[in-house]
Amino acid sequence: MYSSPSQFDGNAAFSGGGFMPSQATQGTDPSLVTSKNRDAQSLLPLTVKQIHDALQSSDDKANLIIDGVDVNNVTLIGRVCNKAGRVTDVTFVLDDGTGKIECNKWFHEAADTNEAEAILDGMYARLHGHLKNFQGKRTLNIFHFRPVTDFNEVASHFIDCIHVHLHNSRIRSSVLNQQHVMNSTPITPAMGYQAQVVPPANDFSDQHVNGQKSAENMILDFLHLPANRSRNEGVHRDLIAQHLQISLEKLMLAIKSLIDEGAVYETIADHYKSIING
Repeated sequence: MYSSPSQFDGNAAFSGGGFMPSQATQGTDPSLVTSKNRDAQSLLPLTVKQIHDALQSSDDKANLIIDGVDVNNVTLIGRVCNKAGRVTDVTFVLDDGTGKIECNKWFHEAADTNEAEAILDGMYARLHGHLKNFQGKRTLNIFHFRPVTDFNEVASHFIDCIHVHLHNSRIRSSVLNQQHVMNSTPITPAMGYQAQVVPPANDFSDQHVNGQKSAENMILDFLHLPANRSRNEGVHRDLIAQHLQISLEKLMLAIKSLIDEGAVYETIADHYKSIING
C-alpha cells in the first residue's frame, strides 16, 4: 500500500529544504539552560532533517540539541529501505522525505523478531527509539516500531513536528529575551528591583494539583514499578485504574495526555508502557 516512494515527498510538501528552520542558523548561547530532565526523556516527534541539523551539546558530545532541548528519545515516521535481518538484530534505513537515517533494532525475545518480520522494504513505519551520536554519525537505536496502516498518520506526524518545534522555539526565545532584560537592566538598591528569569510554562513538565500528584504522575509512578517495567506487553488499562482507584474515563484522559506528551505509548490493545521502560 505504501511501497511507492511517489506517494509522499517531504521536500516537495514542505519546500525550502524541509519545513524546519536550519539548526545551523540558530547559533548556541552558553548561558541558555536547556531542559535535561523530563524533556530529555520525552518522546519528541522529529524529522530526519532536524536530526542531521541538530547541534552537539557543549557538555556532552554524545547528546544532541534541537530548538534548545537535549534530545534523546524520538519518534519518526518514514519509508523503510535496505532492510537486513540477522539472528540478533535487524537494520534498515528510514527515509521520511527530508533525509535518511540508519536504524537498528536488537532482538531480546521472540516478540522482537515477530515485530521486525512485520516491517518490510517499501513500507511506512512508526519508530520509537534512542538517538545515537558517535563521531558525527547520527543513528537510531529502536525500542519499538510498527507498520503505518493509515497514511493520515504520516501527515499527522509532520504536524506534530511543527507543533513541538514552534513550542520549544518560543520557550527558547522567551528565555533569551528575559536574560537580555536581566543583563541590560541596572540593578541598584535605590530602584528596589531585582531581575529574575521566570521559566516559561512548559507543556511537558510535571503537574501537581493542590499539593497532590496528578493522575499523569501517578500513572507514570505505577508504570515505573519494577514488576511493571518487566512487562514486555505493558500494563492493561483496567489494572492501572484498579490500582490507582480512579475511573476509567479519568484514566484514559490522563493516558491520552501522556501519549501526546510522548511519555507513554500503547504496545497492544489497551496496554500501555512508559518510554523509559524500553
